[in-house]
Amino acid sequence: MSVSVFFRTRFGKQIVHGPLQVKWSARGDRILPYYVDVRHLGLNLHKELSAPEVEILQNKIDTLLASWDTKFEAAQQKQDLQKGRELAEETAIDAEAAREELRNVLMHTLGINDEVDWDSLKSRESYIRQPFGERAPAAPQLVPLPDSPKIGFFDKLFGKSRQIQERHNQATQVAVESRTRRQKEHAAALESWQMRKQQWKQHQELEAVAFDKRQAAANALVDDLRNRWRVGEPEAIVEHAALVLDSSSYNEVVPRNHDLSFDPESKTLLVEFELPDPEALPLTKSVRFVAKTGELKESKISQKEARDLYDDLCYQICLRTIHELFEADTLGYISTIVFNGVTDTVNKATGQNVRSVIMSVMVDRPTFEAIELSRVDPKTCFKTLKGVSASSLAGLAPIPPIMSISKEDRRFIDSQDVSLDDAGTTNLAAMNWEEFEHLVRQIFEREFASRGGEVKVTQSSSDGGVDAVAFDPDPISGGKIVIQAKRYTKTVGVSAVRDLYGTVMNEGASKGILVTTADFGPDAHKFASGKPITLMSGANLLFLLEKHGTRAKIDLESARKELGLSIKAPRI
Repeated sequence: MSVSVFFRTRFGKQIVHGPLQVKWSARGDRILPYYVDVRHLGLNLHKELSAPEVEILQNKIDTLLASWDTKFEAAQQKQDLQKGRELAEETAIDAEAAREELRNVLMHTLGINDEVDWDSLKSRESYIRQPFGERAPAAPQLVPLPDSPKIGFFDKLFGKSRQIQERHNQATQVAVESRTRRQKEHAAALESWQMRKQQWKQHQELEAVAFDKRQAAANALVDDLRNRWRVGEPEAIVEHAALVLDSSSYNEVVPRNHDLSFDPESKTLLVEFELPDPEALPLTKSVRFVAKTGELKESKISQKEARDLYDDLCYQICLRTIHELFEADTLGYISTIVFNGVTDTVNKATGQNVRSVIMSVMVDRPTFEAIELSRVDPKTCFKTLKGVSASSLAGLAPIPPIMSISKEDRRFIDSQDVSLDDAGTTNLAAMNWEEFEHLVRQIFEREFASRGGEVKVTQSSSDGGVDAVAFDPDPISGGKIVIQAKRYTKTVGVSAVRDLYGTVMNEGASKGILVTTADFGPDAHKFASGKPITLMSGANLLFLLEKHGTRAKIDLESARKELGLSIKAPRI
């Protein structure tokens, strides 16, 4: 399904934005929210906004652009007014105020409840019906009827009375015909207008119903995420943590971009948090107005002050992030947090973009909750927690992280494209089992491609485990999907479905799909009911193949003969 967002602003030429995208985790076992890059040219501001579903992202975009509109309008007013020394003084004061805000990043969060407000994620708007924009046809301008003729004495004397009366009658007839024609044309135009107005009204009613359905569906996704988080689903724990960090309010110099990964066995949450660019900090110390040229001359704080400001900010961000995540985790699913502070910089020697970890720390909940954050020195606290970093973070020196996010799975093998007979004569039930698994991967890859999904084939195993893994980028209903392909020639029993369910649980997947060339027995359907399992029979598979332009057939009896099977088909 195609989704989009809108960028409503009074200064459209100042806004540049990227496409709506979905972000994958580095390991690929979960999906990050929808995100979009937005840049304000006039203010030189950049934000990457993200949310678990499009409606929430739209609210964030509207809020951000409204804020930028206000700031840009104020900036224009300042530029227009240009009050010399007053403006210079104000600029210096603003810079110092911004630095003071950055010095109190950690203290700011200590007075805030970081728990997720689920209700605030839901849309409460009502659909605004648009009025019919077409005006009613104007009343026609009718030709006036001629006045009754005045027949004088001489007209009567010379016998012109009849001729005058006939001309009057003819003129009256022409006028009446014209008036009648215009009245009919107006009536027809009015009827057509009323019909279009009624159609517009009906269209608006349908739009209102569709809006309500979309809103209800979006709100249901929020409820679903909350329920999945409450029962401890790993993907939901990651999405919950992302909501916490997205809700955290920072100064604009902090990018607030992050990657998250959760290990349910150790209950460890790994956070890769993008730190600000040292050059983006407010470094203005004083501003002097040059009356002769009308220019503002700025002087910067010292390099040592700039380094200290940056280092202190990064250590505060680290402690603040860990505090917010532990505090919001009211159900205690997270026992340990690993924080990696990363930077995106340009290598001055090669000109290439470089993403490096410049600080890393691991801390368990009891240790961290014993710290009185309002009284600590952030850097000393970080070092006491055995955090790893260079002596000065401002140098952006890379360090080996304590733990890093990985998307790779050693079981993945290179995929193979399978070609079937164009005439549709290929019998899927008699295919080589390896080719059948790659065919299933191939068709699901096409199915997920429309929304940016990915499907990988795993090495064959004797335990009947995972044949393929799909990564669906939908932030709410998607996630890691386990796919098993069973080239059966007999009815699939409950044991295969039970095995798949166990695999889904062991893999920490959000869903399992069992694909077969045969059918499923009643016990299999009964077991799958109410579980995150989809059963695809041979008929379903043929339909999916045809949907993506591939024809084939399934002839179980012929396959049993070809494979030398008579009574019982082996499990593939």
